[in-house]
Amino acid sequence: MIKKNIAVVMGGYSDEYVVSLKSGQLIYESLNKDIYNVYKVQILSEGWFFIDDRGEKMTIDKSDFSVNLSSGYKVKFDVCFNIIHGTPGENGILQAYWDAVGQRYTGCNFYQSALTFNKKDTLAVLSKYNIPSAKSIYLRKGETVSEEEVVEKLGLPVFVKPNQSGSSLGITKLKDIKNLQKAIDFAFAEDDEILIESFLDGMEVSVGVLDYKGETIVLGITEIVSENEFFDYEAKYEGASQEITPARIDDETRKKIENIAIKAYNSLGMSGFSRSEFIIMNGLPYMLEMNTNPGFSPASILPQQARYYGISLEDLCGHEVEKALLK
Repeated sequence: MIKKNIAVVMGGYSDEYVVSLKSGQLIYESLNKDIYNVYKVQILSEGWFFIDDRGEKMTIDKSDFSVNLSSGYKVKFDVCFNIIHGTPGENGILQAYWDAVGQRYTGCNFYQSALTFNKKDTLAVLSKYNIPSAKSIYLRKGETVSEEEVVEKLGLPVFVKPNQSGSSLGITKLKDIKNLQKAIDFAFAEDDEILIESFLDGMEVSVGVLDYKGETIVLGITEIVSENEFFDYEAKYEGASQEITPARIDDETRKKIENIAIKAYNSLGMSGFSRSEFIIMNGLPYMLEMNTNPGFSPASILPQQARYYGISLEDLCGHEVEKALLK
């Protein structure tokens, strides 16, 4: 059997690249080396690099996403395992480039990736499928909104967040409307479009969904108990939260969440890993967002859910590669 060449593509251009490098390392370790030749590729602001076994960097040829090794041997990849969080791997840019050069990759296509990275557009599409979400006000850079209008439309507290950003960067929970402008400026530092959303008072859950062996499955429902005001960067990556899998909910609520999470995934034409965030209020799940390249470091939620479901990381990652090989 000729081994397939698999590139684990990690990094990115946003502040999330640090988390992506950890995710990439876990996927690199999880892929079966008896079946695949597994390589590391880092896409960073300073360049695109192939990392060899000694940690030496070689530049990726962008004309066909290949690398010329020092031995003179050219490596082309049968599949790229995309685990970049944020831009360019989670917003469709990289997938569109790979499509253009004929490179197969894991996960969803460029359109689904671009759509889900845009919180406003995702929720607008899903509202057509009767999937509820918070009330919101949308602003582009240069547009303004009065304090009175925010309170009248959304009440208090509110969340002010970038429309396109990951890892809870640039988000403020606002209890006092006097701090509105400061929160708006903070969000605009991450993105040119922002959302001001009504506060949903309930349990936050994170739901892992993927297409596995021909069907859409829910890996698990994880309850988020943040020690901070909300599930921010520190809570996600620096241990300031409890993540309880399975969530402490009754069967009826669990089924509701599973059905809505699967409906959202299928309605958007998704494939590959995804993690959707919901707030359960009065027994009803309200959708916050969907992540198409969720964290995959050892501390991340999706690997926790896979363990709970009973799928090994080797099987989970191998299945993604095999699906990509069939594209």
